[in-house]
Amino acid sequence: MQLHNLKPKTKLRHGKRVGRGGKRGTTSGRGTKGQKARAGHRIRPADRDILKRIPKLRGYKFKSFWPKPRIVNFYDLERKFKNGDTVSPETLLKAGLVSRIKGRIPEIKILGKGDLIKNLVFKDIDFSNKARLKIGSQETRAVSGESLAEKKVEKKPKQSVKILKKKVASGKQIKKPRPRAK
Repeated sequence: MQLHNLKPKTKLRHGKRVGRGGKRGTTSGRGTKGQKARAGHRIRPADRDILKRIPKLRGYKFKSFWPKPRIVNFYDLERKFKNGDTVSPETLLKAGLVSRIKGRIPEIKILGKGDLIKNLVFKDIDFSNKARLKIGSQETRAVSGESLAEKKVEKKPKQSVKILKKKVASGKQIKKPRPRAK
C-alpha cells in the first residue's frame, strides 16, 4: 500500500454555503429574518414616514389655532346703525352682523367696501388700510372717542429712563431722537 492509495473512512463534508460574505456562518452578520436581513432591502427614512402620516388628499383641511377676526364692511354699518351710535363687538353681535366664536366675542375688522355717511363711534375694533383712509379723511367721524386723524401712536424712546437719568446726573448732553418721516 502506498500513500496515493490511502482514502478516508468517511466522506469529507463541506458546510452549507449560506449567506455569503464574512466568517459568521449562515446569516453573515445580518441577524435573522426581517427586512434588513434580505437582499435588496430599502428602508424609508423616518422623516418620510412622518410625512406619509399627514393626510393630504380629499377633505383634509387645516384650521388655524388662532381665530381670524370677523369682517364687517361699511355698507353693513350704514344699513344697521343710526347716526351717532357706538360700534363695538357687543353691538355688532346684537345687530346680527357677526357671530360668536366658541362662545366668545370675536375680534372685529372693518373693511372699506361701501360708503359710510353716518357719524359712528368705534370701540375695540381694527380697520383695514382702505377703511382707515376713508374714516381719517372725515374729521367729524369718531373712532374710540377721537378721530383717526387725531389719534397717533406714541412709540417708546430707544433709551430707557434709567440711562437718561444717569446721563443727566453725570452732566452729559442728551440728544433728542429725530422724528421719523411718515
